[in-house]
Amino acid sequence: MTIYNPRPMSWQPEVDEIERRRRLALAMGGDEAIAKQHERGRLTVRERIEGIADPGSFIEEGRQAGAAEVDEEGRVVAFTPANYVVGFADVGGGRVIVAGEDFTQAGGSPSPAGLRKSIYSEELALKYRLPLVRFLEGGGGSVRGSAGRQKGAPKKPPRPMGEPVYSRARFWSIAEILRTVPVASIGVGAVAGFPAARLVASHFSVMTRHTAQILIGGPALVERALGEKKTKDELGGWEVHSRSGVVDNVAEDEDDAMEQVRRFLSYLPPNVDTLPPRRSVGDPAERREERLLSIVPRDRRFLYDMREVISLVVDRDSFFEMTAGYGPSQVTGLARVDGRSVGVVANDCKHIGGAMDAAGAQKFRRFVEFCETFHLPILSLVDEPGFMIGSASEASGTIRYGMEAIAATVRTTVPWCAVQIRKSYGVAAAAHYGPGGRVLIWPSAESGALPIEGGVAVAFRREIAAAPDPDKKRAELEAEFAKRRTPFPRAEGFSVHDLIDPRTTRSEVVKWLKLSEPLLASRVR
Repeated sequence: MTIYNPRPMSWQPEVDEIERRRRLALAMGGDEAIAKQHERGRLTVRERIEGIADPGSFIEEGRQAGAAEVDEEGRVVAFTPANYVVGFADVGGGRVIVAGEDFTQAGGSPSPAGLRKSIYSEELALKYRLPLVRFLEGGGGSVRGSAGRQKGAPKKPPRPMGEPVYSRARFWSIAEILRTVPVASIGVGAVAGFPAARLVASHFSVMTRHTAQILIGGPALVERALGEKKTKDELGGWEVHSRSGVVDNVAEDEDDAMEQVRRFLSYLPPNVDTLPPRRSVGDPAERREERLLSIVPRDRRFLYDMREVISLVVDRDSFFEMTAGYGPSQVTGLARVDGRSVGVVANDCKHIGGAMDAAGAQKFRRFVEFCETFHLPILSLVDEPGFMIGSASEASGTIRYGMEAIAATVRTTVPWCAVQIRKSYGVAAAAHYGPGGRVLIWPSAESGALPIEGGVAVAFRREIAAAPDPDKKRAELEAEFAKRRTPFPRAEGFSVHDLIDPRTTRSEVVKWLKLSEPLLASRVR
């Protein structure tokens, strides 16, 4: 039997409370904390999300997550929002998950609900198979534990919907997204402990030059444990990490960092189940560049600019270099050719002659594995003199990391096109030619077990030492052997697919990409 209530009652008080809590959540740590954040030259997490998201596209998850303070009668007298913000947004027209710490509360050190929302951000990216963009500013756990918990807040907040076993979720989701969706992280302040681990667990990471530091442990901890007295910048500022490989790129400010992330995502599919998008920029596929005919000096002692070669081959202004300061002899980045996304690997002869050292090998391997994950064909511009030699190279384990780079290459199934610009020597050269890939060579190409200089020094050591003028004798022998290193026999013996006019490189690469379309399509069927 249904009882009819003649006096209808409204839920307006509860609705008013919902709206009040939402307003309090938007206030974050309060006006004073926000003002301090701006004084440091940093945006708040909500300003960052607004800055990277297409206008009006952000849809927040967990707007009322946090801690309520109640009086003796159970009425809410204050509300502290979770210090982590997460939700859906469009970035450059593509849907992503965007998230970040709120530094205006407890310096970004996670509250219970904030920690759970950070884990949920990764699970959300996995569930919807969308790219994840993180803003990172804050420390990890605190020895204070739950001392800052608001009065009346539960000691153990309920698990969010769908969360697996907590300890597994915390690290499993971090690992799983790396093989499922693109992940980009932006260090926008001091990032220490667990947030620092999250930052490097990314396909692309960028830090701001003047406001960010990436730290395993901060100055106080380092001084106490090791006796080293260092500032945050000395421990983990941009000058340290642009060379350490911890971050891929350095940005001038937060706006620049956000623009780099937008650009990075534009080359990639939303997940591993789809192919990268094609975005034509109106650059003719048949474009010929006269500069390529003379860019490599005839005198082998002189250098040239590999980045200029790249810019003349790929679509204009499309090359997006990554990790330039780490392992600089190896160049890695994203580009478009006839509107199609490609991964570019190359040698920079201006750094240790383009040789592969330990850092360069690790950078190379990571980038090749990234291209394999997201179906990016690899364009390899080769000028490899071999593994770097010497005591420093031996001590750094170059041969081990070099073989890992080669193993990454031979395991790839994405299409490769290798264009040999000049040198291709030794074991290290194997890293630059993918299995079954197309191989094109320029007239300037030379190959062998050893570079001419090293080979002559080893094979003719006694003859050179006995000569009246050893330097002259060495130069004569090198010149004699250089004349024999013509690329025509390789073309005649069909050890390469073609010997080409350098000016036609772009059109040849476009042909390769068109031929590769069925191979790429088969990867996501």
